[in-house]
Order: sequence, then C-alpha cells, then structure tokens
Amino acid sequence: MAKTNVANAQTEFENGGALRSPWKMAWRKLRRHKLAVMGMWVLIILHIFAIFADFFAPYSEVTTDRRRPYHPPTKIHIFHEGKLVRPFVYGYKRVDTLRNIYEEDTSEMYPIYFFVRGDKYNVLGFESDLRLFGVEAPGKIYLFGADRYGRDIFSRLAYGGRRSLFIGVIGLVVSMSIGLIYGGVSGYFGGWVDNLMMRIAEIIISVPSFYLLLALSAVLPPNIPSDRRFMLIVFILAFIGWAGLARVIRGMVLSIRQTEFVAGAEAIGASQPRIIIRHILPNTMSYVIVNATLSIPSFILSESGLSFIGVGIQHPLASWGNMLSEALNLSSLTRYPWLLVPGFFIFITVLSYSFFGDGLRDALDPRSRTV
Repeated sequence: MAKTNVANAQTEFENGGALRSPWKMAWRKLRRHKLAVMGMWVLIILHIFAIFADFFAPYSEVTTDRRRPYHPPTKIHIFHEGKLVRPFVYGYKRVDTLRNIYEEDTSEMYPIYFFVRGDKYNVLGFESDLRLFGVEAPGKIYLFGADRYGRDIFSRLAYGGRRSLFIGVIGLVVSMSIGLIYGGVSGYFGGWVDNLMMRIAEIIISVPSFYLLLALSAVLPPNIPSDRRFMLIVFILAFIGWAGLARVIRGMVLSIRQTEFVAGAEAIGASQPRIIIRHILPNTMSYVIVNATLSIPSFILSESGLSFIGVGIQHPLASWGNMLSEALNLSSLTRYPWLLVPGFFIFITVLSYSFFGDGLRDALDPRSRTV
C-alpha cells in the first residue's frame, strides 16, 4: 500500500509537477480568461501587422495620387457577368471634383494578385520588394479608402502602427524600470534614505509635462526628423513619469518588508539587492501590470495629441494620431467617414490592453488559488 502511494505521488509529480511552477500556473489561469486571451491575440496580430508593414501594405506610407483625393474604400468583387472569377476591383471615375464623388467604371477590371513586386524596402536587415497583394497600374486598391492626398489609409495604418504601438512600449519599459527599482530601494531601506528619495520624486512629479513639451519643441533643432524628435520626447517624458509609480511601489514595499518571508530571507543571509528584486518586487506585479495596461494606451493617446499640436510625428510620416487628425473637420468627416478608421484601431488597441491586463493581473496574483 505504501509503495502504491509512493508510486502515485511520483507519477503525479512527473506528470503534473511541472505544471505547478508559478509561470505555468499563471498561464493556465490566463487561458481561462477568454477576454484576456482574445485581447492578447489582437495585440499580437496588430504588432505583427506593424512590424511587417512593408509586406502587408500594398503601397508605401508616402505614396500619393493627387488625382484621387478622398477615394472611397475599394469594393472587391468575385462575380463578373454572373460567373465566379478571381477577386478583382473595378476602376473608379471621379464624377464630382468639388465633393470628391467617385463611381465604379465597370469597363476596367483589375485582378488582385498575391505576392506581387512593388517598392523596395528593408525589414529586420533584409531587403525585398515582395508585397502581400496588389493590382496592376493604373488600377488602385484602397481597402480603407484614401486621405486628402490620395494616400492609402490601409498602408499608412500599417506603417503608423510601428510608431503608435512601439512608442508606448518603449516609454513604458523606461518608466517602469526606474520606478520599480527606485520605489523598491526607497521602501526597503526607509529612514533618511526613504525621506530623501521621496523628496526628489516629489520634485520630479511637480514638473508640468505639457509646458515641458512646449519648451522641448522650441529647444530641439528644427532639422531633426519628426519621428526621432518624438522618440526623444518620449524618452524624456518616461524619465520624468516614473516618479508616480515609484511612490506607489514604495508604499507597497513598506508593507511587504514586514512579512515573514522577507524576515526569513534576511535570516538565511540573502543580500539586500536579492531580497528587493527576488522577494519584494514580484509581489507588486499585480499593481504594476494594471499600471502598465493603463500607461501604454495613455502613451498612444498622448501621441495623438502631441502630433496634433505639432510636437509629435508630422506628415508625410504616418502615425495613428496624425491620421486621426484628418477627421477633425466635421464636413470632411460626414462626407468621408473612412477617415475615422485610425480611431477604431486606437480603440481596439486600448480595449485589448485593458482585457489582457485584467487577465494578467488575476493570473499573476499570488493570492488567487484558482488554477
């Protein structure tokens, strides 16, 4: 009987013991959160779409066609004269130049080809001219329509995602790293160290970010490309934005350092950096994840505002923010509603981060026992 129990215990350890590791337990709980998994996959797809924008986009972000301003989304057809054919688009005629009204010209057919050759580009160190789809000239395919310069909105969404999505990630990594370490050290040592560090953090918090942005835009050389200028501003704001997180982490660490497992780590001779990094800071992850899911969308939304006031990314380079600024004119918006597509992408991204962050918070919460 004893041998049987030992064998069963050994089998359970071999088959399920690995699943009891903290990360695998968290993954099991995350998979049960359907909205979090859905948000995770949406974010993965959006980031892949942005990274390989040159391949997915039929045109470059600066390709213009002044003869087709505010071109409506192109309709894709699979039937011609009652017969099933390969997907194609008709040509379009601009019948009203004042209001930019277009009609399909059924006498012109342009089949949609996959893996076509286009403008050359460089991605991840490799040079290529292969694009996912396209049509032969003079045909045009605008899946989401075109803007006032005749630029393909679908292509600019892909290129703009590189800036709008990854600017938030870069800013978050910088601010979170500084805030976690700074708040952890301050809360763990306490005393005069804590008092001095928190006074420094309060001084940084008091700096008004909006006026700082205006000052930076005036000080930076005008010949800096807009994307590099905005990246520099993001880094500066990230170095300033860590102070609020550091104060919250400091308060959490003050409470956590009184727990028994921290006393046990000190009793066995663990070094202070190890106690802070390996034992205290992981117990703040629930809050950090929630803060991250709010910070990344705020960076994305801030990019929209900064681009609008002329501090951020400017035309002809694309970002979701400056693309959305095209829809500020009410008359243009009522005539050309496809200009709101970038706003839909921003909405979906923010919502996906919220769902994914909520699921991660529950999965990584050490007090949650549901597996």
